[in-house]
Amino acid sequence: MAKKKGDEKVNQTPQSDNEEQNFDEEPDFDDPEGFVDDIPDEELLADLLEKKPKESDGYENVVVVDGCPQVGPERLEKLQSVINKIFGKFGKIVSDYYPTSENGMTTGYIFLEYDNAQNAAEAVKATNNCKLDKQHTFLVNLFTDFKKYSEIPKEWEPPAPQPFKVQSDLQWYLMDPDAYDQFLVGIGTGVALQVWQNALPEPVLLQERPNWTETYAVWSPLGTYLATFHWRGVALWAGPKFSQFQKFFHPEARFISFSPCENYIVTFSPSSDRGDDKKLIIWDIRTGQEKRSFPPPDEYVTWPIFRWSKDDKFFARLGADVLSVYETPGFGLLDKKSIKIPGIRDFSWSPTDNVLAYWVAEDKDVPARVTLLELPNRNEIRSKNLFSVADCKIHWQKSGDYLCVKVDRYSKVKKDKNDIKYSGMYYNFEIFHMREKEIPVDSVEIKEPIQAFAWEPVGSKFAIIHGDPANICISFYQVNTGQAPTLLKKFENKPFNHLFWSPLGQFIVLANFGLTGGALEFLDTNDFTIMNVSDHYQMSGIEWDPTGRYVVTGVSSLKCKMDCGYYIRSFQGKVIKRVMKEGFAQFHWRPRPPTLLSEKQQKEIKKNLKKYYSQFESKDRMRSNKASKELVAKRTEQMKKYVEYREAKTQEWADQRPRRLELRDYVDTDGLDTDQANTVEEVVEFFVKEEQTVIE
Repeated sequence: MAKKKGDEKVNQTPQSDNEEQNFDEEPDFDDPEGFVDDIPDEELLADLLEKKPKESDGYENVVVVDGCPQVGPERLEKLQSVINKIFGKFGKIVSDYYPTSENGMTTGYIFLEYDNAQNAAEAVKATNNCKLDKQHTFLVNLFTDFKKYSEIPKEWEPPAPQPFKVQSDLQWYLMDPDAYDQFLVGIGTGVALQVWQNALPEPVLLQERPNWTETYAVWSPLGTYLATFHWRGVALWAGPKFSQFQKFFHPEARFISFSPCENYIVTFSPSSDRGDDKKLIIWDIRTGQEKRSFPPPDEYVTWPIFRWSKDDKFFARLGADVLSVYETPGFGLLDKKSIKIPGIRDFSWSPTDNVLAYWVAEDKDVPARVTLLELPNRNEIRSKNLFSVADCKIHWQKSGDYLCVKVDRYSKVKKDKNDIKYSGMYYNFEIFHMREKEIPVDSVEIKEPIQAFAWEPVGSKFAIIHGDPANICISFYQVNTGQAPTLLKKFENKPFNHLFWSPLGQFIVLANFGLTGGALEFLDTNDFTIMNVSDHYQMSGIEWDPTGRYVVTGVSSLKCKMDCGYYIRSFQGKVIKRVMKEGFAQFHWRPRPPTLLSEKQQKEIKKNLKKYYSQFESKDRMRSNKASKELVAKRTEQMKKYVEYREAKTQEWADQRPRRLELRDYVDTDGLDTDQANTVEEVVEFFVKEEQTVIE
C-alpha cells in the first residue's frame, strides 16, 4: 500500500503523554544580565578575519605605466595590442585601464592589473626605462609605490647600518694549492652539465646538474662566470657552489659574447617578441642592468656583432661603408659620429692595445688598403695599399707584437651581372711589426691554396698549411727584426688541415678534421721533433688547457652518434684518460686570468726551478702510488689516533705498576730479565736436515 510523504516521517524520540510541548514559544539567545564577553574577535574568528576584504587589496598587483603614446580612439586598439604583447609575457593581465581626456585622447599613462604581485614586480623590473620607440620610454612603477613615496619624511635620517654579508669568492678556483684546472662537460642538449677538476690520479666531479641549460653553456673570458641559456634569458653562475650570480631577461636568447674584462655581456635573440630594438642588448654584468639595446643588422654578419677593445673602453660594429665605435660607460658613439670608410669589409682589435686594423676593398682604379687606426684619437698609424685583391683575413698575434693580413690575390677577374670570378689565385702574408718604429711590413708569398694559418701565442713563429689536397705541406716561419721572415721547416705530404698551438707556445698539434678524419701529430717546434703520432676517429674538436700541459680531443654527439666522448692527453700526445659518454656534446676548459707576475719574475722562477724539484717529486711519488690526498689524510689520522691510544695505555700501565707489585709479592715481572734468580736458561737442539755430498 502506498504511503504519503508525510507518513514517511517517523518520530525517533517518542515523548510521554505527560511531557508538555510548546512549539509557538521562540528560544531566547540574549546574554544574561552582567555577562562580559572577554574573547576578542581575533581569537574567536581568526580564520575568517584573514579573508576580510581590505581597502588596499589588489593594489600590489597593479602597475602604472607612464610614457605611453597619446592616441585617439581610432588607434587605441592598436596601442592595447602592443601593450598586451609587451606586458603580457610577465603573467596574466586581469584588467587594464586607459584614462582619456575630454577630447578622447589617452593621457599617456595606463593601469595594468596582474593576477598576482610577483608578476607585477617582475614586469616593473624588466620594463622600467625601456624604450618603446625613439620618442617614448616606459616609466613603470607599482601602484603601491605612490603611497610609499608620498610618505617620505621631510627630515632625512641616515639608514641603520646593515650587517655585513660575506659574498662568495668568485676567484676561488684559482686558490687550489695544486693549481688544478677545471673543465666543463655538456651531455646532450639541455640534459646535464658537469664541472670537473682535473686532479690526479683521477678527475674529481665538483658539480653536476640536470637541465642546467636548454642549449649549451660557455665560460666567460677570464673564467669567473658560467653562462647558461634558458627560454626566459641568460643566467650566470659563480662561486664555489655555482650559485646564480645574475640573470638577464631576454626571451629566446641564442647568442652571447662577453667583453674581455667581463664587465659587460651582449645577448642576441633572433626571434625576440620585445621588438626589433630589443633583439640585441648590452648588459652590465655586476648590476644586471640593461645598458643599451640595438636593432638587428640589416644583413647577415658573423657573430659577435660587437667587437671589444682589450680594456672594455670601446666596442665597435661594422656597417655599410661605416665603422661605428662606441665608448663606455656612456654607450654612445665616440665623438657622437661614426667613422665613414667607403668599401670597408672587416676589422679586428689588437688584443693588447686600443688599435684596430681594417681593410678596404679595391674600387675600380683605387687599390685595396689595410689601415691601423689608433683610438680614441682616430690616428692612422700605418696603412698599406694592396693590388689585385679578392679577399683579406686579419690575424693578430695573442701578445699583440705582430699582425698578419692574409691577402688572396688574382691574376685575372671576370665580372658578371651578379657574380665575380677570379682566376690565377696566389696568396700573400703581410706581416706588421707592431713594436718596431714606424711599423715595418714584411711579405711572404705562397702560390698554393691556403688551408690554415696560426700564430704562435707566445713567440715569433707562425705556421701555414698549404697545397693541393693531394700534396698538403706545412711550413713554419720565424719573424725577424730588420729582415724578412725565414722558413724554419717544411713538412710535405701531410694529411692535416688544422693547427692548434699550445697557449704557451713551442708545442703544436696538427689535426685532420673531416668525415673520416682523426689523424693527430704532436710537434715540438724548438727542434721540430715529432713527439707522438695518434688518431681519434670522427674527432670533432681539440682544446688545450690554459697551462699548456694537457690537450683534449673529443667526438661530439652533434656530429656523430657513435663512440661519443673525449680523451685527455698530455702535451706530448699520450692518452691519460679516456671517457666515453653517450650524448656527449661539448667540452670546455675553464679559462684563467693573465698572470700577475712580471716577465722578470717569470724568468726568475724558470731559472730556479731546481729548487722546487724535491717538492714536485714527492707529490709525484704520492700520485704514482695512486693514493689520493683523502686516503693519505685518512691514514695519517688513523696513525695519529693509534699513537695517542698507545701513549695513553703506556701511561696507564705505568700508573698501575705499584698495584701489580703488591699483587705479586713485590716481584717485578714486567720485564723478561727482571728476576735473574728465578730464571732458568734451557737450550734445545733438534735435527733439521741431512745432506750428502760426493767428492770425486
